Amino acid sequence: MKLDNIIAHRSNKTIYRDGEKSIKVFNLNYPKTDILGEALNQARLEATPLNTPRLLEVLKIDGRWSIVSEYIGGKTLGSLMHDNPERYDEYLRIFVELQLLVNEQKVDDLNTLTEKMTRRIPKTELPAGRKAELMELLASMPVGDRVCHGDFSPGNIIIAAYGTPYIIDWSHVTQGDPAADAALTFLRFVTANERDHAEKYLDVYSELSGVDREYICRWIPLVAATQSVKGTPEIREELLNWAK
Repeated sequence: MKLDNIIAHRSNKTIYRDGEKSIKVFNLNYPKTDILGEALNQARLEATPLNTPRLLEVLKIDGRWSIVSEYIGGKTLGSLMHDNPERYDEYLRIFVELQLLVNEQKVDDLNTLTEKMTRRIPKTELPAGRKAELMELLASMPVGDRVCHGDFSPGNIIIAAYGTPYIIDWSHVTQGDPAADAALTFLRFVTANERDHAEKYLDVYSELSGVDREYICRWIPLVAATQSVKGTPEIREELLNWAK
């Protein structure tokens, strides 16, 4: 297996292309349970109608755990939005339609988003009183049983050369309330310094889903707190401000 063609690099993993295979190689200190969980989630999503790269194998390469998947060629929706600003609104509607398709799915074996939030909110840097308020708010929200991607952003959508959209990166997928997934996508736009696009995204999501913006916004502090336990100091600080 050749590892000489890097197609993406992250702080804890590097992704290579070898022919028709995509090879995600994790750093040595990356938790094995998280890697195996990601592979299992990807395999579970293959059983849905969604277009997602097929999982081929999980193995060790030079002592590092790796996930090998089908390589999908094309451009990300994020790059298309950037390169064709005159078509941004068109691409945004495609993006939201794909997210709604994800949120229609049910995969019973996935962990629940509520459980994830319950574990993470107490670990945040928020004051104890605010943590208690968020836990009370979480208890009042529906658990939900629909697929929530957990990192649904234009960079995780690949438009293949023949026009078919593929959804990638299922490492954070859970089952829960789709409005929480929308709140997370909103925050992804915000932390990418795209506040105007974030607001436009919420408008389109609310229009196409029939879910009130106000209801999605109730999830924002919960999602922000949950996400604030990781990331760069700048992003964590911004997320904590949304959680206050």
